[in-house]
Amino acid sequence: MGKNYEVSRHDMVPEHEVIPGEKVEELLETYEIDVRQLPKILVNDPVAKEMETEPGDVLRVVRKSPTAGVAVSYRLVIER
Repeated sequence: MGKNYEVSRHDMVPEHEVIPGEKVEELLETYEIDVRQLPKILVNDPVAKEMETEPGDVLRVVRKSPTAGVAVSYRLVIER
């Protein structure tokens, strides 16, 4: 793997996308949670790094699921 390898293109890496701020607020209101209650992902995680995320960003992760078809989860980007 060279420097030009894109981690996000690997078959085992689910789709990730940064959620815009206004959508984050809707998400938090829908689930009646605080952003700090979301599962975390480190800013230096290979996918987060490739996406050039910053601490405080929220990612939507979409995985294929044999039982549900599609499983969506969210992650808060944090520093170490």
